[in-house]
Amino acid sequence: MNWREPFVGLLIAFAIAAVLTPVVARFARTVGAVDQPRGRGLAAGGTPLLGGIAIFVAVAVAVLVTIPDGLGPFQGPRDRLHAILLGALAITVVGAIDDRFELPWLAKLAGQAAAAWIPVSQGVVVANITFPWLGAVQFGAFGEPLTILAFVVLMNVVNFSDGIDGLAGGVSMIAAIAMGIVAWDLGINSQHASLLAAATAGAALGFLVHNFHPARVFMGDTGALLLGYLLAAIAVEGSVKTNAVLALVVPFVVLALPMLDTTFVVLKRLKAGTPIYSADQNHFHHRLTRIGFSPRRTVLYLYVWAGTLASVAVALRFVPYSDDRGNFDPVWTSVIVLILLAAMALSFYLVVVLEIVKLRGLDTARLRRIRPDATEQEIDADVARVLETGEFDAITGSWATASDDRDRTA
Repeated sequence: MNWREPFVGLLIAFAIAAVLTPVVARFARTVGAVDQPRGRGLAAGGTPLLGGIAIFVAVAVAVLVTIPDGLGPFQGPRDRLHAILLGALAITVVGAIDDRFELPWLAKLAGQAAAAWIPVSQGVVVANITFPWLGAVQFGAFGEPLTILAFVVLMNVVNFSDGIDGLAGGVSMIAAIAMGIVAWDLGINSQHASLLAAATAGAALGFLVHNFHPARVFMGDTGALLLGYLLAAIAVEGSVKTNAVLALVVPFVVLALPMLDTTFVVLKRLKAGTPIYSADQNHFHHRLTRIGFSPRRTVLYLYVWAGTLASVAVALRFVPYSDDRGNFDPVWTSVIVLILLAAMALSFYLVVVLEIVKLRGLDTARLRRIRPDATEQEIDADVARVLETGEFDAITGSWATASDDRDRTA
């Protein structure tokens, strides 16, 4: 397979998703699959869901049209691609039912595991992981359940991050492109994953034509679960099940943004004693909007962050800093270190400067208006409280707190 198949697959998926998404949106309105205001999202409600159906059709058609005969007619990579598409259909159905009727969380989780089992049962399995200096660690009988768990986790990681126009689709597109490039470079046993990655990126981009702010349609759980599923399949087939030393590192770096976001939110829910599947407004995109960023600016900043991390993953594969036997080239190692430092600096800027420093300035101005004699210690305490509770209202630009109410009525 040469580079033309993935490129053509990307174009086909983009065209189908861009054309089909408005049709799916009209269908969603007809069947009553319309977004309702939730604690997790920033939308006011009333937008049609089920956009993931268009993404699935685009990916399936692109892969089936461009899959090369050289992958084998009934076995090997070609057969695994068919199994992946069948599982993608299953998770699309689960997501569509949830978008329309809101499944209980346990039923949705069972549907995710069942969809993941389909490709896993046909060989899309992580049997071992190769670590530097340690070699391959075999999973044996645990390979299949661990792979299913990885699929389910990644589905929910993408689903949890889908709370603002264009975020899940754009971040998934960036991740698919990066993992597709790495899969292509890893050789013939992973190149079919690059085709799937290209189709996924094209479908996500075509959907973004209608989903970027202000969104005219949402992907819903249909699309978020599907994209998480496809990214998991690309990661397993494209790098993780190979013998490459950095096979496990690449997906983690590429998907670091949604993984960090989900980890942060889940830990806060556990600390608060609330169910981890409950909706709230503690995601990165919520926090950026609280300090005054528009939805477009919020998403673009997160795109840059995700793109930077994806570039790090690609650089780890292509920059010849090591011979994989513990010998490092000083010049190329310095290049990798500089790239990593740049990514860390951007992450620090977004998390600390944008969220905390700018928030402190806004909070200081608010407190000075209410209590001109407020001390620095009081300001610091209030910033910490606002960051912890997330009480800043992005629409009104004010905090509604008990102390403020007392001040206003005094």
